[in-house]
Amino acid sequence: MLLRGKYQGSSFFELLQVDYKHLLPALPADAQPAGAQVPHGTTVLAMKYQGGVLVAGDRLATAGHSVASRDVVKVFATDGNSLMAISGAAGPCIEMARILSVELEHYEKIEGEPLELDGKANKLSQMIRQNLPAAMQGLAVVPLFAGYDLRRKEGRLWKFDITGGRYEEMEFDATGSGGLFARESLKHDWRADLSKEEAVRAAIEALTAAADEDRATGGVDLERKIYPVVKLCSAEGVDEGSEQEIEQAYRNVLERRGRGGASQ
Repeated sequence: MLLRGKYQGSSFFELLQVDYKHLLPALPADAQPAGAQVPHGTTVLAMKYQGGVLVAGDRLATAGHSVASRDVVKVFATDGNSLMAISGAAGPCIEMARILSVELEHYEKIEGEPLELDGKANKLSQMIRQNLPAAMQGLAVVPLFAGYDLRRKEGRLWKFDITGGRYEEMEFDATGSGGLFARESLKHDWRADLSKEEAVRAAIEALTAAADEDRATGGVDLERKIYPVVKLCSAEGVDEGSEQEIEQAYRNVLERRGRGGASQ
C-alpha cells in the first residue's frame, strides 16, 4: 500500500518532487557519460486550423550520425483536450510526456475538474525547468504543447525553451533539427481557415520538406509503411490521422511537386 507522504496538494509532479524524487524524469547533471550517444527525436510541428489544432512529428530518432530508431512516436495525447510533441533527448522527452499525462489525470481526480489549458502549459514549463541540469549535459527536452481551450472555444499552442520559458504562438511553430525547414514550408501553406484535410496535407508537406533538407528527419517511408504521427484536437476531443489519410496527403504532395508546384 502506498503510504501518504509529506505532500498534501493536487499536483502529481510536486508529489514526486517532495516524496518520490527518484521517479522524476530529470536526470542528475553527471548522468550522461562523456561522449555517450543518446537517441534524439527530431522534427515536430503544431498549427492551428479551422476548429482546433494539429500536432505532427516524424518517426526517426538519431544517435549522433546513426539511426537509433525509425518508428519512434513523438506526439502524445496528454488528456482529452491537449497534445504534446517532443524533440530532444528521446528518453527524458517520452518520460516527461507520460508524467504530464498522469499529472493532469491526478489533478482532475483531486480537484474534481480539469486544469485550464494555460495551467497545463504551465505544468509542462515547470517540468522542463526541473530538467535544466540534465539539459546542460545534452539531455534537453524541447516540446511543443497544444490543445483546445474549452473556455475560449479555440485551439492554442505553445513552444518552450530549455529553461522552461513558454511562448504562445498564434499560428504555427516547429522545432527539432528540421524545424527551420518545416516552418518555412508552413509559411507558404498555412492560413487561418484551413480545413482538417488541408491541415493534414500542410503538415505532411512541412515534414517532407524537413526530411529533404535535414538528414535527421524521417519522412514518409512507403516501403516500410512508416508514417508520421498526426493528431488533431478540437471541441470534440483528440483525433488521430489515419495512415490512409497520411499516405494520400503524401501522394498529393508528390503529385503537386511533379507538376512543378502548381496548385491543385
